Amino acid sequence: MERVCFTFEIFEGKEAEYKKRHDEIWPELVSALKECGFENYSIFRRGLNIVGYFEVKPDAKTAFTKLGSYDVNAKWSNWFEDVIVNLTDNQGNLIAMTEVWHLD
Repeated sequence: MERVCFTFEIFEGKEAEYKKRHDEIWPELVSALKECGFENYSIFRRGLNIVGYFEVKPDAKTAFTKLGSYDVNAKWSNWFEDVIVNLTDNQGNLIAMTEVWHLD
């Protein structure tokens, strides 16, 4: 199991829309995430800054590769292009944070 924390920004004025879309998250996306190994997934917002956290089995690379084959993931990502400033770096990698400490 791998723990992943990531961050990104949303466009100013899109705070309510970002929340609304997650309040109405598509059940087929939730199913896809679970099928691909994502667990304990949380998203937090402070102003325009988003921080997400999830645990994934067996690891993030494997889970994201599998999730990439789901049409619902592509549709969800495209739907957020008007809300999210940038979710990945220039190489297409999630803007991940480095774990410093963990308490079990």
